[in-house]
Amino acid sequence: MTDLTIAICNYNHGAYLRDAIDSALAQTAPGVRVLVVDDGSTDASRDIIRAYGERVTAVFQENRGQVAAYNRALEHVATRYVILLDADDLLYADAAARVLAAFASGDFVKVHFRLDVIARDGAMTGASVPQSAVDTDCGRLLRAGWLYPSPPASGNAYRVDALKRIFPVPVTPDNLHGADFYAIYGIALLGAVRMIDATLGGYRVHQQSDAHPAGDPPALALTNSEDAATGALKAERRWSTLRMLAGTRLHEALPIAPLDFAIEKARFASTLYHAPLVRRWRWFLCESGRYWHTVLRNPFWRPAKKVAVAGLSLACLLPSSTLSNRAIRYISNPLARVRKSSGQRVGTR
Repeated sequence: MTDLTIAICNYNHGAYLRDAIDSALAQTAPGVRVLVVDDGSTDASRDIIRAYGERVTAVFQENRGQVAAYNRALEHVATRYVILLDADDLLYADAAARVLAAFASGDFVKVHFRLDVIARDGAMTGASVPQSAVDTDCGRLLRAGWLYPSPPASGNAYRVDALKRIFPVPVTPDNLHGADFYAIYGIALLGAVRMIDATLGGYRVHQQSDAHPAGDPPALALTNSEDAATGALKAERRWSTLRMLAGTRLHEALPIAPLDFAIEKARFASTLYHAPLVRRWRWFLCESGRYWHTVLRNPFWRPAKKVAVAGLSLACLLPSSTLSNRAIRYISNPLARVRKSSGQRVGTR
């Protein structure tokens, strides 16, 4: 028997929930437990969950947000390790086995892996996340303010005893969602992180970053939030909450503001996209300090990547708005860097 739970937190993702549950039940590692927490869905999700019977442990609660769903899930996890799978994502069949082998290879509090980016219909986009592979002392860099490159929620597995030193996270009107932020970064303060440099699941994108009509440019951000700029603001608010949790529970002092290229490029893109030349140059001369710091001083990037991103960023100062906008899209969204998908669905992997 393995010692891993795949916990699926769901709210109104009935259209994709079967894919997530089926992928969890199809793991090649024997004995993986599957837990589904439904956060007050109003679609057909609860009927879908009940149809699995005793093959899954079902927990139903009123709608309180993702943070509350994570809190509730961890109350019910009785295994040593957990993967917190988003209900619109999925895992490949060997994910649990690879994760357990990685945990067994050393003393790690988190193991993470790449995710293929898939469209709403499950078609492969050709992109994967994260862009950078990190297998280092992420906690040391986090204490200096650097948010290390990590996959979204579904690409992370945690040692439960360590995760419970961060959770439960306070649920407030300003802190209902983004629970994976606290898990991903908080746990790095408690031990080593291991990277599996392979794609072991699918991250489904909606809204802005989903498949776009032929001839239309890709969206500015690979994100399922409202927009990149809003996501950057929310990340900074979550950092403030993480600082509080780190101080009160772990006796760790974190910097006031995080250093993260994803946050800075969101501001960069929302400020410069379709902006007139004068506005772009004003940003460069007066407002770009933190952006350039996260490019040139980034501890996770090799020199070649720093030079490439710097060159593309400077292209945004060209008089041609067409070239500037193309460079901004290329920097901001991995889907702008890949050719049009062949239409292969994730299930054919």
